[in-house]
Amino acid sequence: MANPVDLVEVWRGELLECVHQGHAVICDEAGEIVNAWGDPSAQIFPRSSCKMIQALPLLESGAGAHLTQEQLALSCASHQGAAIHTDRVGAWLDDLGFSDADFRCGPQTPADKDARYALIRAHSEPCQIHNNCSGKHAGFLTLNKHLGGGADYEKIDHPVQQAGKAAFEETTEETSPTYGIDGCSAPNHACTVHGLARAMAFFASAHERSDLRSTAAVKLREAMMAYPELVAGETRACTDLMRAMNGRAAIKTGADGVFVAIIPEKRIGVALKIRDGATRASECVIAAILVSLGVLDPNHPSAIARMTPTLKNWRGLTVGRVQPVAALGV
Repeated sequence: MANPVDLVEVWRGELLECVHQGHAVICDEAGEIVNAWGDPSAQIFPRSSCKMIQALPLLESGAGAHLTQEQLALSCASHQGAAIHTDRVGAWLDDLGFSDADFRCGPQTPADKDARYALIRAHSEPCQIHNNCSGKHAGFLTLNKHLGGGADYEKIDHPVQQAGKAAFEETTEETSPTYGIDGCSAPNHACTVHGLARAMAFFASAHERSDLRSTAAVKLREAMMAYPELVAGETRACTDLMRAMNGRAAIKTGADGVFVAIIPEKRIGVALKIRDGATRASECVIAAILVSLGVLDPNHPSAIARMTPTLKNWRGLTVGRVQPVAALGV
């Protein structure tokens, strides 16, 4: 990954203890770079940050015409496995006439404490519905039922995944050079940081157009902003920062230091990748960029918690701080 730049500093006392490097791009509705740090042409896997792109065929095909905003938010989610998530995904499966066994995402212990402890008390094992990607996979199953495809909808040559690849390449305006298999077993296509930001700018400016894809993009971003608690969950950056912005932006994290933002009022998209994959760094940078763009109040507790958190030891003493570099403009 060529030419990353310093983006986040971690101080302990008066000594700079750690620096996180990476790449970030702000892109306008024409696909042009408004601002960039590092190398916009760096190739990355978007991981779960691109779930709204993967959900486009669900609506473009007509398969998801009947879905609620809550279900659309879940189709873009990396959720905590809390009851508010699994109850809704379970009801969605019932409506489709499917069961947990029809998923191809694999079981995952829920990150939500209450849900996790409930499983322990019941001497139960987590199911696939607890997987943080089960909402996305419910969307895949919905599309697959509409298409009449085979059961293994997660395979790269399946019509569901071919539709997702087409949407990905068309919105990033790039031919993906390769793909990897994500934690949920679905293909994840590589692109540049610029390409990912370009796709987010498409989502941000989609209200300017009336074609099927643009209509789908508007519905998905609006669902994310309407139900931030379904996109991630309590204490998560996606949920807390979207609430703090009160409908001004849709944001989504991805594993290993990826974050994106869709900002409709400015018709711009943001994408970033932290080279070492650190979540604390990706959250710091996305918060800093959102503050610099004027859509996030720097004094909001959720902004402070991600952009400039203090480091405390086990006794509760403040021992350091995390902060964005000055080049990010905050």
